[in-house]
Amino acid sequence: MTAVYLAAVRRCPALRDVARATLRQVAGSGRVGLFVPLLQSSDDATLRVLRSLLGDPELAVGGVTLDEFLRADEAALVRIVAAYVELAARCDTVIVVGSDYSSPLAPVEFGANATIAANLGAAMVLVADDADVARVAIKDARRRHALVSGVLYLGSGREDLGVPTQRVELASSVLTRSFRLSSDLLEVPGEPPMTPLRFEGGLLRRARAVGQHIVLPEGDEERILRAAHRLLAEKTCRLTLLGDAAAVKGRAKELGLNLDAAEVVDPATSPLRERFAARYAELRAKKGVTLEQARERVADVSYFGTMMVLEGIADGMVSGAVNTTAHTIRPSLEVVKTRPGVSVVSSVFLMCLADRVLVFGDCAVNPNPNAAQLADIAISSAETARAFGIEPRVAMLSYATGDSGSGPDVDLVVAATEEVRSRAPGLAVDGPLQYDAAVDPDVGTRKRPGSPVAGRATVLIFPDLSAGNAAYKAVQRSANALAIGPVLQGLNKPVNDLSRGALVEDIVNTVAITAIQGGAA
Repeated sequence: MTAVYLAAVRRCPALRDVARATLRQVAGSGRVGLFVPLLQSSDDATLRVLRSLLGDPELAVGGVTLDEFLRADEAALVRIVAAYVELAARCDTVIVVGSDYSSPLAPVEFGANATIAANLGAAMVLVADDADVARVAIKDARRRHALVSGVLYLGSGREDLGVPTQRVELASSVLTRSFRLSSDLLEVPGEPPMTPLRFEGGLLRRARAVGQHIVLPEGDEERILRAAHRLLAEKTCRLTLLGDAAAVKGRAKELGLNLDAAEVVDPATSPLRERFAARYAELRAKKGVTLEQARERVADVSYFGTMMVLEGIADGMVSGAVNTTAHTIRPSLEVVKTRPGVSVVSSVFLMCLADRVLVFGDCAVNPNPNAAQLADIAISSAETARAFGIEPRVAMLSYATGDSGSGPDVDLVVAATEEVRSRAPGLAVDGPLQYDAAVDPDVGTRKRPGSPVAGRATVLIFPDLSAGNAAYKAVQRSANALAIGPVLQGLNKPVNDLSRGALVEDIVNTVAITAIQGGAA
């Protein structure tokens, strides 16, 4: 899907003409959509006028009003991204039209448009009538991680703006009807940076597409209920909440939440309890579990939810907002078990930085993995990365790069790296690498020349839990990164654990991730 963001660098009456001409120009390129992220009003003139040029007027969509953006820019940006993601899923090409500098937002308007473009992943075509202003705008856009494909320069004289430039001299402020944007300006120069909001929007879209059924054992917890309300409203997945039906529905009503589309099941009274007990007793017979013991065990919400997943009634489970990690994971280890060829369940965090997403593992489960386990973690983490659209380039981390250091800890990483190469010969992997050599292109080139991973790693495997947990928290807090996880990997079916301090947004993201894992299984 191609997305182009037309943005004036200051007040420009010709912007709407540029948009009109561009829509005519791309009319034959499949399903074309129009998105106006910042509306003058609920009856925005730009949206109304340009809608008539589309083959399907339903593909003309607005974001939020300028007043709404001024009052709550962060929340408004979330709504803009959500509206755009829904539109983009139905289109082959989307033309995004920026605002026109006629509002109180004008002093910061270009920055707002550049931030929106970065979070939509749309390449910016700047419309400018002054070369110096255009140069400043290009730098500002890049500082905000927006991709600039070129400049439509409505001025006289030859100007070098450092990007593809189409110069048009205007006799008035109106473009001729025959005007066409240069093909250079409509070509997206590379992959747009991945912002946290863009990644989250993609998670929800991918989860919606696979149509999975997720069980939430902690059905009476307020954060779970609020997350369920949002997931159902956005049709992200189907949900079952566990708990006393009257209590769950009563609490939802008190909070003003709509959970009508969710199923609520009480493990203590469910007809499934006897079926689950018999199956659990069968699976745990060698451990001496009797049918009576199994009946008691599966009445526990974590066990009941896990049995729903095992029996195919649900596609995945998310728990841990109240229960401990052990309480969430133990039932899965007992009955769901690990995938063939995987010796250990592990975890990753999806670390959403300002312009990219990195995969950190293992940061939550295995304290001191041996070389074979570390290789398992690396291979599982690469598979997780690929499932979420991240091309895996795996860095096996240590305090040394190459042969710059020695000792048992380095030897462990060397052995694990060799095992990954042996077991997954097509995977880009290198180690040992220090963190800076893994992620910084200049350092990587100096310390590890010729490496397919150094300086451009996307999956970072820490040698032990202490290093991994400390690193993810340091990056999360110091770099203001969004940390999504822990995402469990290696199980036959997806079960994920929440932090007991999880926010509603964290729960929504984890459910979406679990749905995507279920759809990929």
